[in-house]
Amino acid sequence: MSDDQSSQSSPATTPSSARPFMPLPLELNGERRKPSKKLSFQGCQAGQAPVIPDPTRERIRMQAAAGKLQIAPNQMFDFTSDDLIDEGEIGRGAFGAVNRMKFTHTGTVMAVKRIRSTVDEKEQKQLLMDLEVVMKSNDCNTIVTFYGALFKEGDCWICMELMDTSLDKFYKFICECQQSRIPEPILAQITFATVRALNYLKEELKIIHRDVKPSNILLKRNGDIKLCDFGISGQLVDSIARTKDAGCRPYMAPERIDPQRAKGYDVRSDVWSLGITLMEVATGKFPYPKWGSVFEQLSQVVEGDPPRLSTTYNGMEFSIDFVNFVNTCLIKDERDRPKYGRLLQHAFIQHAEKSDTDVAAYVSEVLESMANNGITQFTTNLPAEGWNESFN
Repeated sequence: MSDDQSSQSSPATTPSSARPFMPLPLELNGERRKPSKKLSFQGCQAGQAPVIPDPTRERIRMQAAAGKLQIAPNQMFDFTSDDLIDEGEIGRGAFGAVNRMKFTHTGTVMAVKRIRSTVDEKEQKQLLMDLEVVMKSNDCNTIVTFYGALFKEGDCWICMELMDTSLDKFYKFICECQQSRIPEPILAQITFATVRALNYLKEELKIIHRDVKPSNILLKRNGDIKLCDFGISGQLVDSIARTKDAGCRPYMAPERIDPQRAKGYDVRSDVWSLGITLMEVATGKFPYPKWGSVFEQLSQVVEGDPPRLSTTYNGMEFSIDFVNFVNTCLIKDERDRPKYGRLLQHAFIQHAEKSDTDVAAYVSEVLESMANNGITQFTTNLPAEGWNESFN
């Protein structure tokens, strides 16, 4: 999370703004829902009568409000938001927030992303069906496991595996607090895992990520490196972006920014985003100066030369293979930019695949140092019911 998100990123990070959460006014039996003791959201004003929709609309709405949660291959549960106990916020951004929550029936702790959705009931049903496809990604060990989702009064709650930190928080701590840099062998494993995940999504599930950035690459102390935020989450964010000014999107490829070139989305735009991400986490600094407006971004990214890494960059040393990989991702003309198949054949990736780098030891050491410095998963003490206020 970093472009359309604040620097307080999350292990399963962000999407949506807007109106307060409101409890469903009616249960299926017609009785008023009792306020949740676990997650209390702001409801209707005193004396305000609930609006009762027609029976068909109500049925669809109630079905969406109760989702299915698959914790393990043989563990499937029906659930509502009342079955989740909020343990604190772990991330937020332009489109919503992520909280650490516990599923009461099994004690499973997970990351729950709540996205302000602008889609109607028909699109909600389609998105929930799409989630079934996304959940097939659980077969890939470099993609965050998805447990399930539900729509609650227009807000989409996406439940997923809880990781320990995001690459965004991780590299910033190393660069800013430790005054150090992520070792290149670790960068190689992060790159390999991310390209594998992106390639799996495209080849196996026909999904294009659309939002590759440091906050969407997550790390665990056991050495796992996983990609998150695609599929249903990406579609919802795209839906919101169409209805409001999305502002600058720092990792966006030139062909996506330039209105003269905008056309169907291609994986090579994600390859550009990967190049920007790698250059940022390797050097400790975003490769472009801060933009004051979308017009400045348009001018620099579309009209200017692309960022270039070198073997000696601001006093830092990088291998020729890493430099070549990053600069290949940042080829400005998307027609010359490689897709994942070619990237997987690159010498930098090939070497990473054969390497026995101990990612777990390095990540664990950094996480321990973060904890000793008072840095935890939690971004604020803001309870779940208050997250929306900061997006109004």
